Amino acid sequence: MKPLITALVLSLAATPALADDDIVNVEAKGSVAEVADRLVAAIEGAGATVFARVDHAGGAERAGMELAPMELVIFGNPKLGTPAIQDNPMAGLVLPMKVLIWEDAEGAVMLSYQDPEEMLDEVGVDDDLPVIEQMEGALKKLTGAAAGE
Repeated sequence: MKPLITALVLSLAATPALADDDIVNVEAKGSVAEVADRLVAAIEGAGATVFARVDHAGGAERAGMELAPMELVIFGNPKLGTPAIQDNPMAGLVLPMKVLIWEDAEGAVMLSYQDPEEMLDEVGVDDDLPVIEQMEGALKKLTGAAAGE
């Protein structure tokens, strides 16, 4: 029994977890839907593709459950994503990019995304890949526009 417990503890310790410093949060002006609309417009205006817009709160409501307003926008640009996937195909697990727009307990609306360098490092992409900085810059610009800055 002791070896089983030891193995379990070691396997959990080795599991990568999303640390708070891996997540970038940007406070936004407006409702979740308004901010998501601005994000989609900024993404499309930059020439990237919006693959999906997931209404988590709507899904919860359809299941008879409740969530504060929350939407996930999934988007990408092959000019940025492809080099990361060429470096390591496992990047396809975390790409395309995702931004969560959500309302916190105090009613503030936030845009949140995982830092690209940290996210891609978790799947073994070279930290020095030039597109990582481009992804970081694009996310900062897009979320800034969506936030109403």
